[in-house]
Amino acid sequence: MDTLSNSLAAADIAHTLHPNTNLRLHEKNGPLVIARGDGIHVYDDRGKEYIEGLAGLWSVGVGFSEKRLADVAYKQMLKLPYYHTFSSKGHEPSIRLAEKLAEMTPEPLTRAFFTSSGSEANDTIVKMVWYMNNALGRPKKKKFLSRIKGYHGITIAAGSLTGLPVNHKDFDLPAIPVHHLTCPHFYRFGTEGESEADFTARLLAELEAVILSEGADTIAALIGEPLIAAGGVLPPPVGYWEGVERICRANDILLVADEVICGFGRLGTPFGCQKYGFTPDIMTLSKQITSSYMPLAAIMLSEPIYQVIADNSEKLGIFGHGFTASGHPVATAVALENLAIMEERDLFGNAARLEGVFQAGLRSFADHPLVGEARGTGLIGAVELVADKPTRRPFAKVGRAGQIASAIGHEEGLIFRAIGDQLALCPPMIITEDEVGELMARMDRTLERLTGAVAAEGLE
Repeated sequence: MDTLSNSLAAADIAHTLHPNTNLRLHEKNGPLVIARGDGIHVYDDRGKEYIEGLAGLWSVGVGFSEKRLADVAYKQMLKLPYYHTFSSKGHEPSIRLAEKLAEMTPEPLTRAFFTSSGSEANDTIVKMVWYMNNALGRPKKKKFLSRIKGYHGITIAAGSLTGLPVNHKDFDLPAIPVHHLTCPHFYRFGTEGESEADFTARLLAELEAVILSEGADTIAALIGEPLIAAGGVLPPPVGYWEGVERICRANDILLVADEVICGFGRLGTPFGCQKYGFTPDIMTLSKQITSSYMPLAAIMLSEPIYQVIADNSEKLGIFGHGFTASGHPVATAVALENLAIMEERDLFGNAARLEGVFQAGLRSFADHPLVGEARGTGLIGAVELVADKPTRRPFAKVGRAGQIASAIGHEEGLIFRAIGDQLALCPPMIITEDEVGELMARMDRTLERLTGAVAAEGLE
């Protein structure tokens, strides 16, 4: 086992370029090689067990050992392992999935376009919206509004929409016309003496001012995650999304809900927009659509948007966009079975029922001397580490405390995601109340050990 581990680690260091990784640090420390999964747990190549507290990358809703998904993939590979959806071709899995998504998503959304990732989907949305506005004779209406700390992917257009500096620096992004609005996180962006209601009002006033300054006739759409996830698990302030929708409607600006992480029950409702009371014109779906057993994403469009695109395709002779794997038969077959499992086992309901115990467990860490805020909704949450609780002062070396916490978490048998100094949790939706308790116990031990580790390194 040691020989295999050493061989894999050496091969990885020699040949793999890892995403979202400090590559020089990786060369020094090597990989954590995950060998197998079972339920909410994964095991490394030495046999050590971990609770996978982030469901992989916010995505393995049904856990890591669902045989039904493997069986469906195998049967589909035997029957029709691949076919495309170009030039009016189709196959049953993609057709049935489009039908199912139209049934599941809010009423205005009737049409599905498939890609392999959320990044591809959000890139496609930019192109579709530009295509639509050109067809309508509105060539200036091309700008997008997004938010600081929002995450929408890493391809050129999607990466431009993302509001995280690490995804922009030295990539020459943003590369499309996008304006990033203030992050709707009251704890970090509220001002001294400002109430949450005042904070919401300020953000909505900012949105109206930007529209007035830029010109509504130049702004095509506003995109946002219902709850910002990869930016640190940031629930919006009360009244925020209702106000955003009202302003967008008044100014003929499309509203795009990026549901890549919030969708399919994560917040205790089918989709995050339903949790926060707004109705989008376009929706991005991925991750839990297949529990990430296969790469798949979907764009859901309202009927009026589809009709403009369809008319323009007739005028031009073709809708000149698509991917080799758009609507891949194996991926879409797995998605259908995954959604069936979620419904049969009421996993959306499980997230809603366990929200209280999960969020209470998170908030029990709020009194820890290193925790500035514990927050979340449904089965997603985070604790934010700070150097000084009363002033909310972050550590001078941002991210180092998070790195130390992640390493201690691994020793304690818990995998979470350190987003800078924010420790994010998003477990598989099959998790039980007892398992939530064990997850929180491992997080508690991690934080207790972190206090001494931070002091020893002089980070305070």
